Amino acid sequence: MTTTGDSETAARTGPWWWERRRSAVLDVGLALASAAECGTEGVQFAEDAGIQPAVGVAFGVLAGSCLVLRRRWPIAVVLISVAITPARMGVLMTIVGLYTLAASELPRRIIGALAGMSLAGTLIVALVRANQDMANGDLTIGEGFIPFIAITTSLGVTAPPVLLGLYVGQRRRLMESLRERADSLERELQLLAERAEERAEWARGEERTRIARDMHDVVAHRVSLMVVHAAALQAVARKDPEKAVKNAALVGDMGRQALTELRQMLGVLRADESPPKPAPAPVPVPLAAVGEAADRAASRARPPAEPDLAEGPCLAELDELVDQSRAAGMAVDLSVEGDTREYAADVEETAYRVVQEALTNVHKHAAGAKTYVRLAHRDAEIAMQVENGPPPEAGGADAGLPSGGNGLVGMKERVTALGGVFVSGPTDAGGFRVSAVLPAAAGQ
Repeated sequence: MTTTGDSETAARTGPWWWERRRSAVLDVGLALASAAECGTEGVQFAEDAGIQPAVGVAFGVLAGSCLVLRRRWPIAVVLISVAITPARMGVLMTIVGLYTLAASELPRRIIGALAGMSLAGTLIVALVRANQDMANGDLTIGEGFIPFIAITTSLGVTAPPVLLGLYVGQRRRLMESLRERADSLERELQLLAERAEERAEWARGEERTRIARDMHDVVAHRVSLMVVHAAALQAVARKDPEKAVKNAALVGDMGRQALTELRQMLGVLRADESPPKPAPAPVPVPLAAVGEAADRAASRARPPAEPDLAEGPCLAELDELVDQSRAAGMAVDLSVEGDTREYAADVEETAYRVVQEALTNVHKHAAGAKTYVRLAHRDAEIAMQVENGPPPEAGGADAGLPSGGNGLVGMKERVTALGGVFVSGPTDAGGFRVSAVLPAAAGQ
């Protein structure tokens, strides 16, 4: 695998330009063998050239030892082998140099030019040597066989190392390309797995927010009505026992309804839970396992479907919701405009929760105030508005119910999540108004 920068420096374990020690040992061994060959052939070269044998041996040893540079400067090694070919030395250097040159990443035109030079030099030297041997009587063959011997010798020395080097170099580059692609794919899969984990964490956070919002809607409204009825029960317990009994029954009904809705929500949470799995032993993660991890994380990012037992309220239950507030002593006027029709479940639940939370806020902060609930069915949307006037008495505006400040925030989150518009604020008359518009096609 190719490396760059600090990774390349860390990957090198050999001296100088060698990446590994065994590569250095191999090149040094080949250089020693080539130096021994050229030094031996240098004796004959010195005799033919008429120089001292020691000079010929030194020249051969020096030329042959240049093979140690084959990985660093393959072109120089091949040129040296071509240059010493007339001296009838450097066969090993020629073979190894051509192989290294062909296996390198140099352009093919350079490899072809140098291989052609080596082939021509070997061919010429083979022709000259064969003619000299025939003239000296060392070779007894017909003159017609001399070109055949020269061509065969030159091709035998040049073609095999070049072809083998081209094959090895191409295979090496292919393997490096495959490793790089595999590393790139693994990094991409790991990035996808991390992003899927982030989406899963975001989905879990959204689910926690939704559950907290539903718990607030259920508990705040039911408990607020129970507190109002309990206060009325305390006030009329001695004066009007019959009304006290009625208020006590209403408190019990409210408590049972709150418990029923809480049990449904807790049932959903328990149904979504799965038994914890034991942590696996740390093992090397293969490439396929990364993709599986990404798929599992992506599947966890999708919130699970809720069972039918936890279906939210619908607009058909709005009359019952208003009647409960009326029973708690609130003067509520409900008006519906347009033709009543069915909407998506999340649209009806959001519309119901907006009215429910608005009435709860009236119980908390404007007990006894006249309240108007308006619902309008339009062609492409459904609109709702809850508006209350000022409390009848200045000192009795607050019923003493605690407020966490999350009611309006929860209503706005529900409405905007469906692409609707939510507006709330005080009115000029001293009351408070909550308005919301939901697209009819939301959630479908």
